[in-house]
This record gives sequence, structure tokens and C-alpha cells, in this order.
Amino acid sequence: MTSPVRKILIIGGGFSGMAAAIQCALQGLEVDLVEVDPNWRSYGAGISIGGATLRALGTLGVLPRFLEVGSAHDGAQLFTAQGQLLAELPTPRVAGADVPGGGAIMRPALAALMADAVRAGSTRVRLGCSFTHIEPAGDGVDVAFTDGTRGRYDLVVGADGLNSSVRKAVFPDAPVPRYSGQGVWRAVLPRPEGVNNTMMWVGPKVKTGVNPVSKTEMYLFVTEDRPVNERVEPERFVPALKALLEPFSAPLLQQIRESLGPDSRIIYRPLEGLLVPQPWYRGRVVLIGDTVHATTPHLASGACIGIEDGIVLAEELGRAASTEVALRAFQQRRWERCRMVVENSARLGEIEIASGDKAEHARIMRESMIALAQPI
Repeated sequence: MTSPVRKILIIGGGFSGMAAAIQCALQGLEVDLVEVDPNWRSYGAGISIGGATLRALGTLGVLPRFLEVGSAHDGAQLFTAQGQLLAELPTPRVAGADVPGGGAIMRPALAALMADAVRAGSTRVRLGCSFTHIEPAGDGVDVAFTDGTRGRYDLVVGADGLNSSVRKAVFPDAPVPRYSGQGVWRAVLPRPEGVNNTMMWVGPKVKTGVNPVSKTEMYLFVTEDRPVNERVEPERFVPALKALLEPFSAPLLQQIRESLGPDSRIIYRPLEGLLVPQPWYRGRVVLIGDTVHATTPHLASGACIGIEDGIVLAEELGRAASTEVALRAFQQRRWERCRMVVENSARLGEIEIASGDKAEHARIMRESMIALAQPI
């Protein structure tokens, strides 16, 4: 297999950047990865994982490790606020007959096992480093780094997230992230007996759920309408989350509510979305992941489509006759799938905010899950 590029720079060590590094190194390409955080940390609580994500982790070779440290399980349950079962939701085994259809893991744990896979390959990782300047140079790209060094690459991959510096530098006219009108609360808690898969409760204006992330822990997620994107001070976390759970009389949720206290690990995040119009490349610079298609978590597929980007980019670089052909093929394979996730997730949020058509909500969820199960 002959690639039109030999030396690649990946800017950003999140899920999409790490996926690209793992797969490009497996292609025999020379890969540099720079990450601005000197400690290569990943912030957050739990992250729900669908079958398509498990399939992508299998492609990267990290699925066995995920199954050791995370939680994989089949099915999801939907309840009323009072705890009455509304529906049993199937989760098809997309990643293989012996791999459950979904799961969850602590976000830092997923980041750590992917970082281990990056380091196990030939990728050169430089932490506490980013770029200061990117300039086209004939059939390559010259890059100046924050540590005073310079390098020349056949391709630069911008994978530095929602507030991407690469996007601002190379695509200055690209849209900026847009606040959705919702925020999500997450808390990591001990996993009680009986919590073996995803469980969700639906109230009039609030949706909440729990998902196991390991053999001993689960994470709670609560989505609320919040018209203004305002900062929530940490001292307000516990009372605010308790207030959101108060209308839910389901015994498990009340048990969780009573367990929240000063030592609880709680995170609040406003939900933003972004879809950069095609193309996602300019010359020999290409953008992947949240840099071009950040989504709200309504389909639990943001990490999935970012990881898939890295896999598909490596595949196309490995078989195309030229960089232009590879990037065009990458774009063609990724656009519709990523657009669907971003736009359908946004629409689900709009329906929730407006207390809209539940049949439309269910239809979008069903159609999206069918689409995500398709090969990439």
C-alpha cells in the first residue's frame, strides 16, 4: 500500500487526533502529534458509547482494553419520572456477535487507553506544544511551533477541538460554535445493584439517566433547558442538581439525589454545536472531529464520529494516488454521516426544549441509530 504522503502532523491529542495517529502509524506513515496540554489530560465524567463506537474502537485495536476498564452492555430502558417502565430499547450488536451493543466509560479512562495505543506505535508525541504559524510551501506545509522549532510536513491534520486554533488560522470564515439552549450535568457515583445497562427517566422539561462506566461506578446525566449560556459556579452544583432531580419520584433517582454532597464529582457543561460547510480541507491542511462537526450528546455519537474520522482519513491516505484524491474521498465518506449526527442531535434538543412531537423525537432516534449501524 503506497500513500501519497509520508510525514504527517496532527495538532490535538483528543479522540479524533489519537485515532488518526494510531491508524496512520499502522499505515507506516511518519506521524508527529502535538498536544498543548503538558499532562495530556481529558476532562469530564462518563461518556456513553454506542455500537458504532465500539466497532471503531475494535478497528483501532483498543476494544479489549475498553472491555476491561469500561462497561459494555445490551439494551436501554426508558421510564416515567415516577419509575414506570415505558419501553425497552434494543441496542444492536454492531461491533460483532460477541460484543454488546453499547456501554459507557469514564472519559479520562478512554483517553488514557487510546493514548497508550498511540505511544505503543511509532507516533512521536510532544506535549505542552502547539503551533504558532502554518504556511503552505509547495507540495508541503511549513509549521512553526510554540517551543521555537519548525517542521515541514506533507499533511497537517487539525484535531484541536471545538475552539480550534487550526480552524481559525486556516479557515478564518468558518462558523463558530452555537449554544443550543440546553446544558448537561454529569456526576460519577457508586453503581448500585440493579444498574446493569442504560436507564433513562423522562420528566416534563428534564431528562435524566444513569449508565454503568465500570464494575463499581456509574455516571448520572441530567439535561436541562437553560436559555442563557451562563457560568454556573461550582458551589451551586449540588443544590442545582438536587433541584433538577426533585420532581422525579422514581426510587433510584431519589436515592441518587440524597447521596449527592460536597464530595460528589459533578460537572456542568453548556451544549454547543458546530457544522463547518464542505470542504474540510484547504491545500494540505485537513480538519477532523469536533473541529468541524461538534455535536450535542443526544445521540451519544460525538466521540464516535470523531474517532471514525481518524480511521477513514488513514484509510484514504493509504490507497489514494494523490493527497487531493485522498482528502476528497475522506470528505465524501464523512460529510453525510457527520451532518446527520450534528443536525439530528440539534433537532432532538429543539423538540425537548419546545415539549414538541414525541413521535418525531422517536423517529429521529430510530432512523439515526439505523444509520449509525451502517458501515463507515
